[in-house]
Amino acid sequence: MEANRPSLTAHGAALHRVAHQIVDTPPVFTDPLALRIVGPEAAGELRAGRERHTQAAASRMRALLAVRSRYTEDCFAEAFERGVRQYVVLGAGLDTFAYRTDRPGLRIFEVDHPATQGWKRERLASAGIPIPEALTYAPVDFEGETLHDGLKRAGLDFDKPAFFAWLGVVPYLSREAIDTTLSFVARDMRRESEILFDYAEPMENRNALQSKALAALAKRVAEIGEPLKSFFKPDELQRDLRALGFSFVEDADTAALNTRYFLKRTDGLALGGAAHIMRARV
Repeated sequence: MEANRPSLTAHGAALHRVAHQIVDTPPVFTDPLALRIVGPEAAGELRAGRERHTQAAASRMRALLAVRSRYTEDCFAEAFERGVRQYVVLGAGLDTFAYRTDRPGLRIFEVDHPATQGWKRERLASAGIPIPEALTYAPVDFEGETLHDGLKRAGLDFDKPAFFAWLGVVPYLSREAIDTTLSFVARDMRRESEILFDYAEPMENRNALQSKALAALAKRVAEIGEPLKSFFKPDELQRDLRALGFSFVEDADTAALNTRYFLKRTDGLALGGAAHIMRARV
């Protein structure tokens, strides 16, 4: 990602979420603000079916982006019942959770690169979506400061547990950056803090069709300056998370997510490939 340019992959993810609202019935993940936040021009193209995100070839990516948001918010609902009242969105992009939720006593922090965050706030203003009192923006340029410092400045209460949603980010980061964030949650946050993130398996763990799909994605995102950098083997990642100090680790893979969210659909929408959403709790 270029220093002064908002993330193009964040915009693409938002378009997939909008397309899911339009094309897939019923939606796995309902987002009534999705159409508004991408703007009328993009929304019009999507409604007319002229945008590639609405095409059948994009159905598996729509399914992935929809289910990772749904699963994360379902997991947070469980955390909220346990008493967690801080929700941190790492790499928030055009995520709309903060503008849809009405849970009492909840504090929400959106962490993102300043350029992407500024772009999002312009989109919110254009769409007439108000910024809730419960939300705090935490612009962090990781070239010059740490996540700990950025959240401390934003007012996160480190004496209370927090839930971290880290979607669509990990594959684009270096191993060092990923380890730094996971170590921060494991060592600096209170018990009952939790982090959810999606990740990609390496080529050698995939069949020929899955490898071809990953290669196509890697080529596409590299061309816009946001290349894939990190891949994980599930068993090794779970081992590493436990070594960092996480007491509970759970990997929701393609089979588990399809069983939970896509059974009995008549439109054939489902995950393919090697999807993974990791859940780790201190």
